[in-house]
This record gives sequence, structure tokens and C-alpha cells, in this order.
Amino acid sequence: MLPAYDIIVVGAGHAGCEAAAAAANLGSSVLLVTMNMTNMAQMSCNPAMGGIAKGQIIREIDAMGGVSGIVTDKSMIQFRMLNKSKGPAMWSPRSQNDRMLFSHEWRKQLENIPDLDFFQDTATQLWMENNTLRGIKTGMGHRIESKSVILTNGTFLNGMIHIGKKTISGGRIGEEPSVGLTEQLNALGFKSSRMKTGTPVRIDGRTIDFSKLEEQKGDKNPGKFSFQGTPPLKKQRSCYLAFTNPKVHETLRLGFSDSPMFAGRISGIGPRYCPSIEDKIDRFSHKDSHQLFVEPEGWDTIEYYLNGFSSSLPDHIQVKALRNIPGFENAKIFRPGYAIEYDYFPPEQLTYTLETKIAGNLYFAGQINGTTGYEEAAAQGLMAGINAHRKIHALPQVILSRSQAYIGVLIDDLITKGVDEPYRMFTSRAEHRILLRQDNADLRLTPLGHSIGLASPDRFNKVTFKKQSIKELHSFFQKTSIHPDEINNYLHNTGRALLSQKVRLASLLVRPGIGIHDLSRNSTTLKNYLDHHTGLDPEVIEEAEIQIKYETYIKKEQEMALKLSRLEDIAIPSSIDYSKLRSISFEAREKLSRIQPVTLGQASRISGVSPSDISVLIVYLGR
Repeated sequence: MLPAYDIIVVGAGHAGCEAAAAAANLGSSVLLVTMNMTNMAQMSCNPAMGGIAKGQIIREIDAMGGVSGIVTDKSMIQFRMLNKSKGPAMWSPRSQNDRMLFSHEWRKQLENIPDLDFFQDTATQLWMENNTLRGIKTGMGHRIESKSVILTNGTFLNGMIHIGKKTISGGRIGEEPSVGLTEQLNALGFKSSRMKTGTPVRIDGRTIDFSKLEEQKGDKNPGKFSFQGTPPLKKQRSCYLAFTNPKVHETLRLGFSDSPMFAGRISGIGPRYCPSIEDKIDRFSHKDSHQLFVEPEGWDTIEYYLNGFSSSLPDHIQVKALRNIPGFENAKIFRPGYAIEYDYFPPEQLTYTLETKIAGNLYFAGQINGTTGYEEAAAQGLMAGINAHRKIHALPQVILSRSQAYIGVLIDDLITKGVDEPYRMFTSRAEHRILLRQDNADLRLTPLGHSIGLASPDRFNKVTFKKQSIKELHSFFQKTSIHPDEINNYLHNTGRALLSQKVRLASLLVRPGIGIHDLSRNSTTLKNYLDHHTGLDPEVIEEAEIQIKYETYIKKEQEMALKLSRLEDIAIPSSIDYSKLRSISFEAREKLSRIQPVTLGQASRISGVSPSDISVLIVYLGR
């Protein structure tokens, strides 16, 4: 009934949608198979995108020609730039989104891609013949042929939902799990394990007393995620802060005996950095209060999400504890929080392209690889879609380095270090984060996205013009001087050291707390320049200011990245037998044999492989 495709993407979550969009936009014929076409890219957990390091990932996806940034902007109800009090390497965009509009916008984007087809069914097995991937088999009995398959099953592989002593099969509440794929993959030689995640109660906003909560408004001048011409946010909805107290904790403890986590009914590993409320009060028993974020689910809904209150305790305990939080005394819930346990496949079984080592042309992306978060999933989907397309069209693979993108850090961490808990991106994971800022994602990645055919010519032209404008403004600051008479009054009034002679504008700009707009109010020459260039984009001004202020640090980081990249250029033959290298520690031999690093750089990042082990490898490889 169904034709053959170049690529089949299984699952329409954030990873699946980006994978399908990338591959189809590049020219492959793609079939997106999902259990429920009304839930594409559903925000199963909180209705938000971005955040610390995650916002950088969304901007990188957009810069490459992906879709998540565009959809985020079109469904945004609040925008905040986090960490503005810190250096620009830490600035991270975050949005609240309309949950239903987000999914609707994603579907609109996908339906406008000509080479992308859809089919609502369950993928129950891979179609294998003589150990060769032929496509998939579905719950309705179809065999659908393809050259490549990308699995993005999220939390659906043998998913089990836990609420107190209640256990329900499901990939999300109200949705059936995916059964059969794990067992088949295990039979093919793949290793799998279990992880868990959770979600909090959803609350009827009409029953919340917001006067007892602390309002959190969005930025006065809200930004965007996409470098494209997405519409600016004209109005915003507020979020709120609430706080637990000893009475809340005492009530929650009443349900510990029925907790599936404490009783051992959940074997999967939970997220360290997003624990359930019962886990928090157990691990941090000395704390009398925990902060909660009260987040609206959309423009026109009364439903609210209580971020920080995820739980798998009995539902009556959840409600009783909730009503002890100030502002929630009369709260009614739409549905309780729950924990979900699911299968994942340790990502050391993947190559840098996210293709599996065991089965050619089979790719994994998203939570199936042990990650958590919409952004991490979308990034993997993008790269899997790009590389699946390029492999079947005999094109070179696309791999982002750790100094090139947070996406490169993410994938390298996964396949080199593996996961022992749900992986979440942080700025601290990136050793080159001064280079990987959210503001320069387009400068870093759009030329690459354009070269592979994913970022449009219009995107590329915009970046080219932006680069030239930044260069000209940067040059102006290096060449133009300012007289003490122009600026000393401002310096005196702000408690800064005065000038005794003319200095370059750039040397003033590197002073803490002084920005381009501060100088333009005191330098006639600079004001005339900016007035003459009235169309100068605010992003250009911000980028030029960052480059000038942090020029020394950026150059040092670039030099360090260049030194480290030399190890990345030394390839390790796949035929090497590590067991024969007796000068290498036993642990290193075991891990090198299992992970099979492709370069010395990757080998050096494997836990348990020491610098002396790398030195032995260098000698062995004749370096």
C-alpha cells in the first residue's frame, strides 16, 4: 500500500520532527510514522523552550536551518534572557510557550515540506533481511521499505507510568507504549537499560490565589530564538513563584511508603538535576522550603504547570500537599503528576553521526539515547536527519566539533562518555563556551548549514551581511578616538577613572559596565556613525560589543581549541586491537575496545583513559 522511502522516521516528538524536516528539506523522500498525529512535538513536560545552555542549542538548530527556533517564536507567550548579570557566554534565552499552539505550528511546518509524508501507526519491528535493514513493520501489518530508519521513540519503549501503587502501561498518560522494538534490538546485539522521568500536577488556574504568589514578568524588550524574520512578541503572560514549607514536606512524607521510587518498583535512573519533589525533600531534608515555578500552558487556557513539583506519589497525597502551599489552598487539579519508566540504549553504541554501530543505516535520536529535554532531543534529530540523508546519497558525514557547537559537545559526550543518568546540557559541559555563545550561533553554523543545502540562500546572505557590518563597526571602534572633554563628565558621574588624553573607543568599551550606547551619548563621532547607519541591526551592535569587550579571552579560547583539535586530526584505525597494547592500563584497553574511538581526541575524553595511555597510542600510531 505504501511506497518505498529513502528514510523512515519513527516517532513525532522533538527529535523525530527535526529529523524528518531536515532529511526532507535536503531532498530525501521521508515518511514520519507516529502513533498520534495530533500530538506532534508535544510538550509532554513543561511548556517552555531554552534555558541554561538549552537556549544556545535551539539557536544552533535554527542557524543550521532547523525548525525548532521558528516554531518556538511563533508559539511564545513569554521571553526571558537568563544570566544577563553574568558574561555573554552564560546568557541563555528561555521562553514560555502555548503548548497546543507549539504542536500546531510544528505540524504546519512539516505539512509544508513537499517530500515529507505521514502515517499514523505503531512501528513494532525493524524489517531486517540477512542482517540488512529493509524498513519497518507496523502494528497494522504493513511492511514499509526504506534505505534508512531513524528511531526517536522518546519515553514510549515499554513505557510504564507510576502513580503511587498504581502502574499503567503507557508512553505518556493516556497513550499506549511501544512494545517489541527493544526486544528485537536486544536480539540483534544491542544493550538496553531503563530510565525514568516525571511530571507534576496540572492545575486549574481559576483555583489559584495569585495574590499570594510572586509575579515573574518577561523581558521588557523580548528577544527571539530564530535568526529568521519571525514576529516579535507584542504581549506576554506572566509566570509566578511559589514556595513549599515544612507542612507541605510533612504531608508528602505521608506517601513515602506508597512511593514507587522508595519502594523499589522503579528500577530506572532518574534525572539528577530535575528530581521529583519527594526526592528533593528526601535528599535535602535540611531545607524547609523549595522554589516552585507556576507556568501558564498557553494564551487562552486556565491550565497551569507547577514546575518543580513532579511526583509519583499517590494522587490524594499530591493534592493534599499542594493545598498546603500558599496560594493553592483551594486548588483543583486536571491530572496528577506521575513518573514514567522506559527503555533506552546506552549511546556508546552509536557513531558520531548517530548511526548505530551494529546495524547500518539505523539511527537513534532523542531520549532513546539517554538524554532528557526537548532541546537535546531536537538537536540529535537534526543531526541524525542530516547524516541519514547524506549517507544514502553518498555524501560526506556532518560532525560538529566541541569547539564549534553545543550540539557537538552533546553528541561527543553521549558516544564517548555514555550516560549513567538522563543527560542534560549545561554551559559547564562545554570547555569552549566563550566561543559557543547564543548570540553568534548563526555566524558559527549558518555557513555550514548553507553548504550542505539546509540553510537557505536568504539565511546565508543575511549572515554574510551581518558579518560585514560587525567587521565595519569593530574597525570603527579600533580606529576612532574620543577626547577627554567628551567623556570625562560621564566617567566622573559614574565613578570611573577619568581620561588624561585621547583614547580609542575600543579601549573605553572594554571597561566593565560601559556599552556602545553609553559611548554614543557622549561621542559625537560615534553618534553620527550610528545615525548614518540607521538600519544597523541591534544584533550587530551587540555582537560587535561582545567581540571587542572579550577579544582577549576569545583569542585565547580559539588558540586552545586549535591545540586540542590537533588530536582530533589523528585518526585511529578501526582495525586496532587494544588488547595487544599491554603498556595501556586494563581499564583503558577495555573502554577503548568497547567505545572504539575514531580519533585520539575522542580517546582522550573517555573516562578511565589517562594521558599516559594516550602517549602510548601516539607512539603506536607512529606519531
